[in-house]
Amino acid sequence: MSNRLKDEKSPYLLQHKDNPVDWYPWCDEAFKKAETEDKPIFLSIGYSTCHWCHVMAHESFEDTSVAELLNQGFVCIKVDREERPDIDAVYISVCQAVTGQGGWPLTIIMTPGQKPFFAGTYFPKERYYGRPGLVDILKEVLLLWKDRREDLMRDGEEITALINNQSALKENKEELSEKDIFHKAYHIFVKQFDPVWGGFGGAPKFPSPHNLLFLMRFAEEEKEPEALRMVEITLNAMADGGIHDHIGGGFSRYSTDEQWLVPHFEKMLYDNALLLLAYVQAYQITGKEKYGEVARHTADYILRELTDWQGGFYCGQDADSEGVEGKYYVFTPEEVISVLGEADGKEFCRQYGITKEGNFEGKSIPNRLCNEQAEDVFKETANGNKAREEQAAAENSLDRLYQYRISRTSLHKDDKILLSWNAWTILALARAGVALKEERYLRAAKKAQEFIEERMNGKDGRLYLRFRDGEAAHPGMLEDYAVYALALLELYRVDFCVEYLSNAIHRAKQMLQFFEDQEDGGYFMNAIDAVQLIARPKEMYDGAIPSGNSVAFMVLQRLAALTGEVSWQRAARRQMQYCTWQIQEYPAGYGFALLAMAEAVCTHRELVCTVNGEVSEELRQQLVNLPVYGIEILVKTKGNADALMECAPFTSEYPLPEEGVLYYLCEDGACRAPVRELSECGEGYERL
Repeated sequence: MSNRLKDEKSPYLLQHKDNPVDWYPWCDEAFKKAETEDKPIFLSIGYSTCHWCHVMAHESFEDTSVAELLNQGFVCIKVDREERPDIDAVYISVCQAVTGQGGWPLTIIMTPGQKPFFAGTYFPKERYYGRPGLVDILKEVLLLWKDRREDLMRDGEEITALINNQSALKENKEELSEKDIFHKAYHIFVKQFDPVWGGFGGAPKFPSPHNLLFLMRFAEEEKEPEALRMVEITLNAMADGGIHDHIGGGFSRYSTDEQWLVPHFEKMLYDNALLLLAYVQAYQITGKEKYGEVARHTADYILRELTDWQGGFYCGQDADSEGVEGKYYVFTPEEVISVLGEADGKEFCRQYGITKEGNFEGKSIPNRLCNEQAEDVFKETANGNKAREEQAAAENSLDRLYQYRISRTSLHKDDKILLSWNAWTILALARAGVALKEERYLRAAKKAQEFIEERMNGKDGRLYLRFRDGEAAHPGMLEDYAVYALALLELYRVDFCVEYLSNAIHRAKQMLQFFEDQEDGGYFMNAIDAVQLIARPKEMYDGAIPSGNSVAFMVLQRLAALTGEVSWQRAARRQMQYCTWQIQEYPAGYGFALLAMAEAVCTHRELVCTVNGEVSEELRQQLVNLPVYGIEILVKTKGNADALMECAPFTSEYPLPEEGVLYYLCEDGACRAPVRELSECGEGYERL
């Protein structure tokens, strides 16, 4: 019989609906039951594409003897961390405080009052190799709950006090200037950099594309070629490695080795959106076609595999097929030859490292790490024609293998739609559409934005966090408002439709109203009127995804520049002060905050274009191809003048020309006389 998860929408919770464990979702009923029956709570947090979540479920939660122990002694709650990031943030901080590390599945045992006294991650059913077994842990907790209850309650109080004090802790720190923080971060990256395979630190390696975006900005601002070299080595190695799905496009979550060869095979929407941004930015800076091709491959993967028919984007795909990790992605030479034929099959195996010995459990993950000709495909050389012919043949083989692969086995897809992840994807696709001259990417970005407004916008005008199976649910968190506002600003930049700018201002005002900490600075993760947990989390670290606070910093900086409004300038300064204080000790952990800081302290330009008539496609193309960083653009026409004035009141003073276009350029607070051509703005602006 199904348990209480059967009516949920979360794919992760639905994966557990037929467990013999009497799971509850996070709800008042579960806590009232625990209090009434005087039982501790067993809380398990994970997500649907998590490999070790599956392992623990198969070993323990599908086992009737474990279920009997849990059902008799505990009230059991399942949480999807992607649907409830606030709950996850609180209890992952508990796990990190208690054990020094965290991850998923996250295992918490706590009082009916939600105060935790035990924390860990994956536990096998029985003890092995020194790792305690779940059955032993549960039995020990029940004995302590019966005989030493006061000790557990005291532990719960102390752990709760610890995580609340940590969030408010202020140490005496040396105050560094913003430029000093940039250079400190850069030197940390230099020390951690792997000069052979790229990336920072040893295995496992995570892409962390926001760090690469910062290094590209640093290279440009500080004229530091080494910063760009580190980025290129990393992007090249990731593109050639097995972490990149050469057959179907997109990137896996992380690499288990230093070469980016063997990934943890799950694919997440946010990773691919952020990597798309990084490869597009590298393409714009260097002009190297390889980065453009990887960006196209990644964007096409998102549109083909992760796009809902209504326009939203799904969360990701699992690492496992038929219970086997990586089965969907690996090949043998015989299998490749059976699909492509003898000649093409052998050539593909040579180019993509498919060997008899294999590189993953006796089979091979396609990669180009050892292919000396991999770079030649994208270069104009004496053998350029031959290289391009080889590439065309390889693309044909990739298409055939893709069709074979999807018929051979399938991947579980987490088809819920998360607002903040969709917003990152909107931003990335909009930028890719411009840089790669692919209007279909921009169309997909606009359609997703329309989906959010139609399906994830409540009657009260507030955003929802998740949409699935016709239902929007869970109040939006800080990152939903912040990233969505940033995506709207990006749509305005590529389309110059004032409605996008106006909506971005509206969402940013909601962000201030519901999330800002007016006492200690920064922004809380959950809204002021949300049901409060044992702590109100406030995240700053830019981990796998940039934090809501870092993105809020970027949004405020851009609105301050675009609108000229004192209120936005003050909000941006408040966030600047908070972020500077938080990140200066280890700035390399805050790549996106560093990008936002660069918007504030590096050379910055504001460009107002006044247009007689409508914005021509030629003018739009000219403007959207300006540098992404260091310049904000407003376009005023007769048709949008009133709406633009509502967003940026200072534009009311800019007259419309009698004909053509006038460009008003300001740099670091100094404005130039209007000109008819961008090239007339002065020395150094020819590239604009």
